[in-house]
This record gives sequence, structure tokens and C-alpha cells, in this order.
Amino acid sequence: MKHTIKITLILITMFIIAQLIGLYVINFYGYGNNLPYGMEPPEKPENNQGIGFLVNVLIAFVFAIFLFFILTKINSEKFIRLWFFVVSVIAIGLALNVFLSKINLFYPSVIALIIALPLTYLEIFKKNIILVNLNKLLVYPGIAAVFIPILGVLGIIILLLAISLYDIWAVWHSGFMQKMADFQINKIGVFGGFFIPFADKKQKNKIKLLKQKYKNKSQKDLEKQFKKAKIKVNLAILGGGDIIFPIITAGIFYMALGLLSALIITASATLGLLYLFILAEKKKYYPAMPFLTIAMYLGMMVSWLII
Repeated sequence: MKHTIKITLILITMFIIAQLIGLYVINFYGYGNNLPYGMEPPEKPENNQGIGFLVNVLIAFVFAIFLFFILTKINSEKFIRLWFFVVSVIAIGLALNVFLSKINLFYPSVIALIIALPLTYLEIFKKNIILVNLNKLLVYPGIAAVFIPILGVLGIIILLLAISLYDIWAVWHSGFMQKMADFQINKIGVFGGFFIPFADKKQKNKIKLLKQKYKNKSQKDLEKQFKKAKIKVNLAILGGGDIIFPIITAGIFYMALGLLSALIITASATLGLLYLFILAEKKKYYPAMPFLTIAMYLGMMVSWLII
């Protein structure tokens, strides 16, 4: 098993919560409510499974990866941080708008954006570790809501295959994914996904002693002492794509076949992720999307058989 049972359960629980929030957000925008902030997609032609849009999505995805690669080479940390900030604010705003609209507030989309601003600021610029994860529970449902109307069932089937092949190449062959994650965490202090630092008992005792010894020091001074003591903190991470693509897939099946179909996709993706965590070895990197994709393909088959 890659992580401890406790950490594995935390990651799986956050994954499930993000999926369920995603379905709630998709239900709202999929049935008569327009996306705010000018995010409403163009009309999709009838009988179109999203293939034309899929090509545009893949081109945009490749361009985004290339742009991010260039920015890492020229050390544009400030620009990348700003990029994360803008995307996160809009995505959180899209998700919060759903909840605020349900309680009949005036201008819910505006209030949602106002709430999203400090939440994102504290996460990205103040590196609040709690908000790093809590915000993601809203960010990915918000992003998914934009993509679901422009992709059909065939489109998402092809997209999952393409993303899985890219994930295999990026993790097992080029190592690009590891480099990108390392750059996000260590250089810009932002990670696109769930991010849980944890330590073993020995390291926890060291941390406790240092906190007691330097309890009157500032946070920066305390961090310096941690570095001097060479305290090793392990990281359990789950990439943003591994969270958002199952939401998009479940959302598309929700719109096409109904809630039961979407829940089958969500359950299959969860089981696929759990299987990966159990199979994976410590200190080794694995591409999650192939496991999630195979699991979701199986979920699609079950869905078609029973619905």
C-alpha cells in the first residue's frame, strides 16, 4: 500500500466528496441554469457527441502543458501563481453560486465571487494547508461544469483514453509529471490537486519538541528550525486531473442517462482509485488516470446493461 490506511481513507473520502459536490453542481447547471461570469459554452449541434469540441479541448490541453513547461523554464512563479489564482476564484465562484442560489440570495454569483477571493488568496499566497484541500472540493466541480455541456459520451470516452496515454508517458517515461508536481510544491507553493503532508512517529516527536522549544518564535523562524533539524515530511498527493475527469465523466452520463448512471461511474472511479492505492508501492510514482479510466469504462458497461 502506497500510504497508511488513515491517509488513504482521507484521500478517498475527499475524492468522493468532490465527486458528489460535482454531481450537485452539474444538476444545477444542467437543468435550466446558466453559468455565470460569461462561462456559458457555445451551442452544441444536435446529434453531436462533442468530437469537434473534443479536438479543441485536446489542442487547448496540449497548449496549456506546453505553456506551463515554458513558464517553469523561465521561472515565472508569479505569473503561474496568478494563473492559479484567477482559475481558482472563477471555479470556486461557479460552485458556490449553486449553493447560494439554493437559499435565494440576491446576486448569488457576485456574492460567490466575493467569498471565493479571500479563500483563494489565503490558499495561494498565504499557503493555508487546510484551504489547499477544502478549496479543491469546489474548484474541480466548478471547472467540470464548464466542460460537460461541450462533450458527449463518445467525446469523453476518447478523451479519457487520450489523457490516460499522456499520463502513462508523463509519469513512467518522461518523468514530466513528477517534475511539474515538484515545481508546483517547492517553487510556487501551489499544487493542482489534493495535498496531504504527514510524518512518521519519529518525525512527529521531533516536530513536537521543536514547537515547544521555539513556541515564542514566528512561523518563519520555526520553519527555519525545521529545515536545520532536517525533518522529513512525506506527501500524499492526488492530481487535479485525477479528480476532475471522473466528475466530468459522471456528469456527462448524468445528463445522458440519469443519476443512477452517474453514481455507477462515481463508484467505479472510486474503486479504481482505491485499487491503485492498495496496489502501489511506497516511494514510487504511478499514473492514476489509466486505473481510473479502466474502472470508469467498466462502470459505463454496467450502466448500459442495467439502464
